[in-house]
Amino acid sequence: METHTVCINLITILSDFLQAASENHQSYIISLFLSGLYVIFFFPVGFIGNILILVVNLDHSGRLTAPDLYFVNLAVADLLLVADSMIEVFNLKQGYYDKAGLCTFMNLFQQANMYSSVFFLTWMSFDRCVVLTSTVGHSVPRARLSCCLIWMSSSLLTVLPFAVAQMQHAGELHFCFANVTQIQWLEVMLGFLLPFCILGLCYWRIAQVLLRSQREQNSPQQRPRRQKALRMISAAVLVFFLCWLPENVFVSVHLLRGDTDGGTLWQDYPLTGHAVRLAAFSNSCLNPLIYGFLGETFQKKMRLLLLGRSRWSKLHRSASRKLIYVPAAQKCLHVTCHRATQSTCLGPDILPQTAMLPSNKLHTKGNTNSS
Repeated sequence: METHTVCINLITILSDFLQAASENHQSYIISLFLSGLYVIFFFPVGFIGNILILVVNLDHSGRLTAPDLYFVNLAVADLLLVADSMIEVFNLKQGYYDKAGLCTFMNLFQQANMYSSVFFLTWMSFDRCVVLTSTVGHSVPRARLSCCLIWMSSSLLTVLPFAVAQMQHAGELHFCFANVTQIQWLEVMLGFLLPFCILGLCYWRIAQVLLRSQREQNSPQQRPRRQKALRMISAAVLVFFLCWLPENVFVSVHLLRGDTDGGTLWQDYPLTGHAVRLAAFSNSCLNPLIYGFLGETFQKKMRLLLLGRSRWSKLHRSASRKLIYVPAAQKCLHVTCHRATQSTCLGPDILPQTAMLPSNKLHTKGNTNSS
């Protein structure tokens, strides 16, 4: 009887173990599939797109305007966040956080880039709203000060999670996060709810101004530009909401459950945590498409850059095919200068000739000089 009971217990334990192993393997396969989709479709767009925005704006001749400064700083923040996302992509088994120093650094780096990206998006919408609805114009010194304050505030807000980030262990898995409830509520409020409200209100006000201007002026030439601007506004708000909502809902559910250990939800649902984190990273990948490639200013700069490169390439190819002309020689009074083609008395300020003389004129000119 006892042997039969022991066998039943062993079978139960073995079946539970196999079921858990099967579920873990299935979660790993799904996580691997999601990571593959991110690497194939989102990461190239975010990495190349943000680099292209930096190249086009920094290579453009002339001083950077205030909107250009915001675009450049947003591209830097998004580029760092996209590069940092590779840790999340390849960290499917949470094995990179074995050391407390790396755990703390990665938490610091991700939080700083997330805050800076969200804050730049929010400030850009506020700046556009102020410029369109008031007499205040763009100011480059004010834009520089705003960018510095955004980076400083992002760093200061990152210090709090940086100070309390810890490694949490669940078997062979390692998780890295701040386990202070108040700080996580602060991240949800300042990292999503408040920016989303400001973003929505500012772009709603901008849309009102554009629609009123369209009704008053009724210009068929300006109508496509206004419609394009409205589409860009709608896309910006929608993409921000869809990308950042899953992670913040995930964290909010964890906080509302009242878990005091700080890691229950992430440990119980590692697949969901991985998916919502990739969705948040996708916002930095899609920002170049919305704020860069849909904007007319960036498109004009892009055309100028490509046109300049094309002209330079054509000029280089045409110059390589042309003959190399010898500079014109001054009259030489030395006895050795009996032929015009052998004169070595070249003035320093002589320009290269653009046409070659026939051979008979060269001989005639040489005879005249020698005489």
